[in-house]
Amino acid sequence: MNLYALTPGDEIRRRIEKIQHAMADAGMPAMLVTSNANIYYTTGRVINGYVYIPATGKPLYFVRRPTGIQNPDVIYIHKPEQITGHLAERSIILPEAIGFEMGLLDVMTYDRLTKAFGGIKALNASPVLRTARAVKTDFELDMLRRSGVKHERVYQRIPHLYEEGMSDIELQIEIERISRLEGCLGQFRIAGESMELFMSNILAGDNADSPTPYDFAMGGAGLDPSLPVGANGTVIKPGMTVMVDSNGNFTGYMTDMTRVFSDGDIDDLARKSHQCSIDICRSLEKAGTPGTPASQLYELAMSIVNERGLERYFMGHSQKAGFIGHGVGIEINELPVIAPRSRDVLALHNVIALEPKFVIPHVGATGVENTYIVTEKGLECITNSPEEIINLN
Repeated sequence: MNLYALTPGDEIRRRIEKIQHAMADAGMPAMLVTSNANIYYTTGRVINGYVYIPATGKPLYFVRRPTGIQNPDVIYIHKPEQITGHLAERSIILPEAIGFEMGLLDVMTYDRLTKAFGGIKALNASPVLRTARAVKTDFELDMLRRSGVKHERVYQRIPHLYEEGMSDIELQIEIERISRLEGCLGQFRIAGESMELFMSNILAGDNADSPTPYDFAMGGAGLDPSLPVGANGTVIKPGMTVMVDSNGNFTGYMTDMTRVFSDGDIDDLARKSHQCSIDICRSLEKAGTPGTPASQLYELAMSIVNERGLERYFMGHSQKAGFIGHGVGIEINELPVIAPRSRDVLALHNVIALEPKFVIPHVGATGVENTYIVTEKGLECITNSPEEIINLN
């Protein structure tokens, strides 16, 4: 069994080098990677175990499961307390400090890991990993483009799935079915505390105005208090919109795309707001060059919204989101964040989703979401499905 699965070894080495450069900038002599998303990033597969990355030199992979991985840098262990002994056997001197994913570790695991390293000084590796992952390699960009193409194919079929009298959840089930048949992995990885979502967020009519506890651009009451977001069983009727924000994970790298559908015509305010969203995307595509502050993109979007008198409905109505975009990749909500107080600055080959959306009472949600690659000339869209409101009939 190959450690790197389907990811070329050279690609993994490039990622490790990026992390090591970020470690050097942060003054971090070593780190221990523990989360599934970052283990996947540093190995090309998910393992139960740990990735030990020194500031210079090759990483070591301490694995519990699965068995059978053949690699000279893989060391099988039963518990983390064995790690330091194996480092000593390889004549590796313990550093004075080590980085842990403090943004993700629970207290008990953190205590156990720090004790396993003899009470070593602990540093926060989470920002280092997020920074390294924010700039995608050519291999990652290819994975994202491939997801974008498959994502588009699913959306092209949505009007053919609709039948009169359907509820939002019935339409969602059909969309998710064809997504899986197209190759969607089903998994929806979300970076952030306590944010959960199933494969899709389908919002029909006034359910789009239902507040959710999660920091999403759009909410929805959901079907059960255990997952209070998304479709709630609303029957789709003429005059309401149906916003489809469906899973784009076809390669382990996720594209994010939203499109709006309707059963018949909708009112002028809804159409005006939807066109405003499209116009915001066109403006930000030109402005989103490397070196641009993320907050500047947000300000540009708000200026367009204010010029058209739509601020009451922008990014929610009864409850508003405080951002209009975010990084995407292995997870949703990576860096950079497009928000008014964001300190992020766009870098070449960042990948971001822009989602300037509106909620119009008694109609529903409007607006588009696209995934973009930051290039020297601006933002390159990789989710090129038609953006106008599409009639389901």
